[in-house]
Amino acid sequence: MFDLNKLVRENVKKLTPYSSARDEFTGEAKVFLDANENSLGSPLPKWYNRYPDPHQQKLKEAIGDIKGIMPQHIFLGNGSDECIDILYRCFCEPQKDNIIICPPTYGMYEVSANINAIEIRKAPLLENFQLDIIHLENLVDENTKLIWICSPNNPTSNSINREDILTVLNNFNGIVVIDEAYINFAKQKTFIQDLIDYPNLIILQTFSKAWGLAALRLGMAFASAEIIAIMSKVKPPYNINQVTQELALKSLENVEQVNDMITELVNMREALREVLMQIAIVENVFESDANFLLVKIREAKKVYAFLASNGIVVRDRSNVQLCDNCLRITIGTENENTLLVDALIQFAYQSVQ
Repeated sequence: MFDLNKLVRENVKKLTPYSSARDEFTGEAKVFLDANENSLGSPLPKWYNRYPDPHQQKLKEAIGDIKGIMPQHIFLGNGSDECIDILYRCFCEPQKDNIIICPPTYGMYEVSANINAIEIRKAPLLENFQLDIIHLENLVDENTKLIWICSPNNPTSNSINREDILTVLNNFNGIVVIDEAYINFAKQKTFIQDLIDYPNLIILQTFSKAWGLAALRLGMAFASAEIIAIMSKVKPPYNINQVTQELALKSLENVEQVNDMITELVNMREALREVLMQIAIVENVFESDANFLLVKIREAKKVYAFLASNGIVVRDRSNVQLCDNCLRITIGTENENTLLVDALIQFAYQSVQ
C-alpha cells in the first residue's frame, strides 16, 4: 500500500517553512509596510517594487480551469527543472535512497540526482523505445523513492505505452513521475485525470513547449494535495516572479491560438518527416509525438558540423544510448525547415562526389 508519510524525508516532516510577509495576513491591504520593499517604486511600473504572490493563486486558478483540476493540486516551479530538484529534496535521503530512470531520457533527472547525492539506477528502454518492465521492477528495493518516465520521451520522441505506465503505477509503492513536457503534441492523452486513482502519481508539464514561453521558465507539477503541500514547504517563497505570473496569465487567455500553433507544428512535423525520409543519407526518421524528430543519419557528427557551419543548430544525440548516429531536430518555421532540408541535400550531394 502507498504510504506518503514513509516516503517524506524526516527533516522535511519537521521543517517549518519560511513565512513570507504576505503569508501573515488575510484580506485586502491598503498599506504594505511589512516586507522592506522600496515604497517609492522603481524605474519600471510601480507594482514591480512589490514581492509577487508566493502562492501564485490567480495563475493556479487559471491553469486549473484549463486542465480541469483544482489549484491545490498544482505546483509551479521556476521551470520543470526546479520541480525535479524539489522532488529529490522532499523525498530522497542523500547517500541512502535511490531513483530509477529509463535512458535515453531527459538529462536533468540524472544531473539533479547527482547534485543531491542520490543513487541513480538505470532501466534502459527496449529497442523500440518502450519500457523494460521486468528490468525496471528488478531494480526496485525498499530505498527506491522515485521512478521517472518521460512520455513523450526526449530524445526518442515517442509516447510510452499507457498500459506499461499503469503497470508501474499499480506495482510500485513509491512515487511515479510522468514528465509530459511534450504531451500537447501527442495522440496519447494526459495522465492528469488519473490522479484521483493514483496517490503516488506526479505529472510534470511546462509552458516552454506548446505554449511557446520557454523564456519565462515556468513548469507545472500536478499531484495530490498532500504531495503539493510538501513541495510547497520546500520551495523558495517567491520562486515565480511577478513578470512570469503576469505574462503566463495573459497567455492563458489565448488557448485557441495555442491550439492552432500545436496543429500547425504537428502538420509541419509530419511533412518534414516525409521529406527527410527521401534524402539519401537519412536512414530513419522515427515517428514522433513531440515537436521534434529523431533522425538516424549516416555520419551524424559530420552532418551536425556541416549544419553548424551553415548556421543551423540541431542536437547531436549520436553518443546517447540507443541513438547511434542520431540527430534531434526541432520543428522550425517553414523557412527554417526549408533551410535545413536544403543543407542536408547539399551535404548528401557532396558526400557522393
